[in-house]
Amino acid sequence: MATPSRKTSTPSSLASKRALPRDPSSEVPSKRKSSAPPAPPPLPLQSSRPFVEGSIVRIVMENFLTYDVCEVSPGPHLNMIIGANGTGKSSIVCAICLGLAGKPAFMGRADKVGFFVKRGCSKGMVEIELFRNSGNLTITREIDVAKNQSSWFINKKSTTQKVVEEQVAALNIQVGNLCQFLPQDKVGEFAKLSKIELLEATEKSIGPPEMHRYHCELKNFREKEKQLETSCKEKTEYLEKMIQRNERYKQDVERFYERKRHLDLIEMLEAKRPWVEYENVRQEYEEVKLARDRVKEEVRKLKEGQIPMTRRIEEIERQRQSLEARIKEKATDIKETSQKCKQKQDIIERKDKQIEELQQALIVKQNEEHDRQRRISNTRKMIEDLQNELKTAENCENLQPQIDAITNDLRRIQDEKASCEGEVIDKRGEKETLEKEKKSVGDNIVRFDNLMNQKEDKLRQRYRDTYDAVLWLRNNRDKFKQRVCEPIMLTINMKDNKNAKYIENHISSNDLRAFVFESQEDMEVFLKEIRDNKKLRVNAVIAPKSSYADKAPSRSLNDLKQYGFFSYLRELFDAPDPVMSFLCCHYHIHEVPVGTERTREKIERVIQETRLKQMYTAEEKYVVKTSFYSNKVISSNTSLKVAQFLTVTVDLEQRRHLEEQLKEINRKLQAVEAGLIALYERNKHLEHKDNELRQKKKELLERKTKKRQLEQKISSKLGSLKLMEQDTCNLEEEERKASTKIKEINVQKAKLVTELTNFVKICTSLHIQKVDLILQNTTVISEKNKLESDYMAASSQLRLTEQHFIELDESRQRLLQKCKELMKRARQVCNLGAEQTVPQEYQTAFQDLPNTLDEIDALLTEERSRASCFTGLNPTVVEEYTKREEEIEQLTEELKIKKVELDKYRENISQVKERWLNPLKELVEKINEKFSNFFSSMQCAGEVDLHTENEEDYDKYGIRIRVKFRSSTQLHELTPHHQSGGERSVSTMLYLMALQELNRCPFRVVDEINQGMDPINERRVFEMVVNTACKENTSQYFFITPKLLQNLPYSEKMTVLFVYNGPHMLEPNRWNLKAFQRRRRRITFTQPQ
Repeated sequence: MATPSRKTSTPSSLASKRALPRDPSSEVPSKRKSSAPPAPPPLPLQSSRPFVEGSIVRIVMENFLTYDVCEVSPGPHLNMIIGANGTGKSSIVCAICLGLAGKPAFMGRADKVGFFVKRGCSKGMVEIELFRNSGNLTITREIDVAKNQSSWFINKKSTTQKVVEEQVAALNIQVGNLCQFLPQDKVGEFAKLSKIELLEATEKSIGPPEMHRYHCELKNFREKEKQLETSCKEKTEYLEKMIQRNERYKQDVERFYERKRHLDLIEMLEAKRPWVEYENVRQEYEEVKLARDRVKEEVRKLKEGQIPMTRRIEEIERQRQSLEARIKEKATDIKETSQKCKQKQDIIERKDKQIEELQQALIVKQNEEHDRQRRISNTRKMIEDLQNELKTAENCENLQPQIDAITNDLRRIQDEKASCEGEVIDKRGEKETLEKEKKSVGDNIVRFDNLMNQKEDKLRQRYRDTYDAVLWLRNNRDKFKQRVCEPIMLTINMKDNKNAKYIENHISSNDLRAFVFESQEDMEVFLKEIRDNKKLRVNAVIAPKSSYADKAPSRSLNDLKQYGFFSYLRELFDAPDPVMSFLCCHYHIHEVPVGTERTREKIERVIQETRLKQMYTAEEKYVVKTSFYSNKVISSNTSLKVAQFLTVTVDLEQRRHLEEQLKEINRKLQAVEAGLIALYERNKHLEHKDNELRQKKKELLERKTKKRQLEQKISSKLGSLKLMEQDTCNLEEEERKASTKIKEINVQKAKLVTELTNFVKICTSLHIQKVDLILQNTTVISEKNKLESDYMAASSQLRLTEQHFIELDESRQRLLQKCKELMKRARQVCNLGAEQTVPQEYQTAFQDLPNTLDEIDALLTEERSRASCFTGLNPTVVEEYTKREEEIEQLTEELKIKKVELDKYRENISQVKERWLNPLKELVEKINEKFSNFFSSMQCAGEVDLHTENEEDYDKYGIRIRVKFRSSTQLHELTPHHQSGGERSVSTMLYLMALQELNRCPFRVVDEINQGMDPINERRVFEMVVNTACKENTSQYFFITPKLLQNLPYSEKMTVLFVYNGPHMLEPNRWNLKAFQRRRRRITFTQPQ
């Protein structure tokens, strides 16, 4: 909706055009223009319209530039402000800028706000109503020309400019940001923005509110970090100089203190040495005294213990002599009795041996008889068995015919086995040949599949939904009644890859990825499953019912060869019949010829003489149309895009032939394997039968020779039996004789045993008596020896102890005298009187010193040697060194505080950098993606990146725009000098469009940016503006232009505002938009059809 404007001196009006609602029965939306100056007052809250927070709902101007009174109500999406030069389009832009507290100088027209009031008027007013969910915000600015000052009002209440600026900033409106507000006089300055300025403008325009704040904090932190680094560096250098200066005197100071420590230690060692010497002698005296007393007591005890020991030794000696005489008597009696026992025992052993010999001889005769009887029984049984076997044996003369028959059967089976093995060898050779053919065919199919996979990979990368739908179709072909072809780009097979560019430029990308159906019912089933259930975005088309695949062209190719044409598009590739029929019907590929460079050279003649509607040369496509009004021939040409999808050739017919060949080979292999299995079974059966015949023949041969062998065995066994029966023995007689002899010997043996037992008892009694006497004698001797040993030891110890006592007593007297002398000398060294104790300071110092004389003497010698090495030392150097050390310590502490502060800044930088840089990179990547897509759609190239030379210089970060408008050039940075004016305008517009969908700002203003563009780029840019600015949830967009091309696309969501200017414009109070619309409809309906 739009409302009119009025000028006093130059009347003008502002009209609107909005696309009417789409007619459901029409494919192309209808558009109708309407103009009406006045409009009803704006509502305070536009809740029913899709405005974003901060969008402009209403603009009112009074005595402002060319306007007396004007009110504009823009739409929520794209607002096209159109009018001839000088009608007041840019005045609306100025009103928006100044009404939202913008600087006058930013417009590039004047630096004082008073110059924007209409000439001849003393005051002017601009009122802007902004949309807010909580209630619209109305900002009024009244301009006083004389004072060049402004009065501000918010919702009709007086306020200050600062409050207005805060309210505007809260809605993220930045009229000073070229990325949001690009007036006519500032279009050229956008390309002059440095990378740093462009980054700052982009951050303010579309970045989160904190992004620019973080950037400013980073720059401040970095500056303070540099200052701290410089300060730390200076202090560090000064500190190093101080340390170096002190280092030069450090050695002398250390030597001074080292000498003093040595002298103090020597003094203490000399003081402690007499005390240590006294203490050592005193301890030795106490030890000698105690030892002397212990030895004295020991001498007394030894003398008392020797008297009873002598008496006991004499008594024991008398007992020992008596016991030894008795032991000798018992030994003589035992010897005599033992000799008698030995004689009887020998006689008994001889009798036992005789009995054993008689029993052994009887056992041998019994075993021999039992063995003979067993052998006789076994031989008789064997003869009986052999005679029975001989009776049952068959007549050998009847077996020979059976043996001959079996031999003939074996020979026949051997022949059959040889034949079977030959057939197996043949079958194996045939199987190996078929397997080689199968591998060759399989390799060819894999090669075709690899080529097909390349095409499918391209489809998957570009159109993932279509690729997923292809996979589903391959697994569900049984759901369709008629043939369904995969996407056209997969089914087309180019005969020559270099011709793929013609097909891709001729067929739209939507149809290249479309599935082709022969049945409407099949297509509905497919789309219901893919689009509705799986939510995949795919295209589908129906092939004509009557095939167009073989339809002849209207003109023979031979007639066109004179112009350089060599083929029609249809002959450049192969495709399934439904696909070819669809392309012939909708794209007339059988009527579009393809020529060469020679065709381009003769293009004017070709257009005039052939009357072809479409044709291709080597690198261009020509479309020829005839004007409906003037019948003039109009031709247009476009450069061919490089082929992307059809460069890979796959001969599907040949692949199908290979699959059929593979199936035939597999069938033959199965037959061969079945034949081999049958031959193996047959061979196994023959082998089994051969073994059976051989076993049967063996058994017959054995039966033939068996009778003769049986007769020989029976004769041999009878001879052996006769010899065994003749050799007999009477066992009972032998047993009786042996028993009589054994009884006689046992009687003699019993008498001898009785005599031996008596002698043994006498001998045992004598031995017991002798052992008892020996034990008694041993005990007495042992006791005597012990007493004698103890007596000798006690006598020796007594002599030694008496001598030791004398020596200890002499040593005690000597040590007592020495202690007195050493105590006197130690007190003299420490200057102590006879009754004074050792001072505490000496006791403390003595604790850290060695406690032995050897250690003290060694340490004294060492310390005196060291102290003698320190010469030529000056005490003044020590004082200067100490003073400088205190200064170094103070400076070190200051440097530590500075470094802590520096680390804190670095930590802050790291944290803020992470919060700023990562979102910024993501934001720039999104801008680059949209910017590149816009350029790609124009057959050009462009990119946006975050540029910096040093990652730590945050004030040097910037956004770099690089563009390329010709395929033969490289990407160049957008500058005021390298690109033309039109190219800069296109780049600027596309960058702003890239910001549109990402924008946080509620609206964007671009004034006459299309002036330097050629018609092609202007049309492309206009289409992008409409498509981008009319999307849902995008910010408001103002596009100001004095002219538009014909047949541009429009959207239902865009608002077109026409600015009229002339002497016959109605006054605003006389313009009624609703009445005008009613009259317009009435005139339209009453006109004859």
